[in-house]
Amino acid sequence: MFDAVLIEKSDSGQEAGLSRIDTAQLPQGDVLVEVAWSTLNYKDALAITGASPVVRSFSMVPGIDFAGVVAESSHSDFEPGDRVVLNGWGVGERHWGGLAAKARVSGDWLVPLPEGISHRNAMAIGTAGYTAMLCVMALERNGVLPGGGEVVVTGAAGGVGSIATMLLAARGYSVAAVTGRTAETDYLTGLGATIIIDRAEFMQVGRPLAKERWAGAIDVAGGVVLANVLASMRYRGVVAACGLAGGMELPATVAPFILRAVTLVGIDSVMCPKLERLIVWQRLAHEVDMARLEAMTTEVQLGDVIAAAPRFLEGKVRGRILVPINPQLN
Repeated sequence: MFDAVLIEKSDSGQEAGLSRIDTAQLPQGDVLVEVAWSTLNYKDALAITGASPVVRSFSMVPGIDFAGVVAESSHSDFEPGDRVVLNGWGVGERHWGGLAAKARVSGDWLVPLPEGISHRNAMAIGTAGYTAMLCVMALERNGVLPGGGEVVVTGAAGGVGSIATMLLAARGYSVAAVTGRTAETDYLTGLGATIIIDRAEFMQVGRPLAKERWAGAIDVAGGVVLANVLASMRYRGVVAACGLAGGMELPATVAPFILRAVTLVGIDSVMCPKLERLIVWQRLAHEVDMARLEAMTTEVQLGDVIAAAPRFLEGKVRGRILVPINPQLN
């Protein structure tokens, strides 16, 4: 028996609680992992609180990512003792996830943890850092390089935004960090941001085209924020869009695309092919400043995850929230 956060559904709605689970209850999969560390993400908060229909089947163990050690495997790529990390693939939505002491999953979803990254650091990076690197790589592929102009990052004090700011700054980009929490100015400049912008400047529907400013953008907000980012892109600017914290609607026009040749690149971290994931994690192993990463992390015990989840929806989370589960695992 082991501890897990379990979301149940009844006629009166859904409810999350800390439960004792037997290994036999775990869903099918060809690899059993002893989870060392997991995290609490925005999507996990939506699942736990029921604020959005993230969970596709019940009962469900949330947790869209985890790092740990293989305990049992019938998959050709893994054997007991291997260190692994998992992000996405519907885990925590359709398949039991990482907020539990054990997880049984498909080996096709796992990535070997690169040398030099501990389980804890892997989850300090987590899905947020993995998504941020996908965004950085999208900008690079589309010609946005250091020295080519400012890159704006929305939601910069959150998990994806924090690590995106750090990664971009470390590679020599000039980063403008947009946040609704201007009290986080010192935190963001410490990550390498060169300018801090109040999110209020992006919250009103603006003109189809604004003054050209940004060579690149990483947007986690969507909605009117993304529309305003698009309107102020420079000619042939590139926007990597990976989130919807500001809403699903996009009150924009085609003007930035047909008059300034702006490129909008969608970033999906859930079903991203494994080959690209391997590249992402190798780059993260070499490019993340672990000291700065530590400065953006806090820890919440498994038993406190449910109480902590609403903080995401209230916009009170800075950086990354780690959940130690079996932290003694090497």
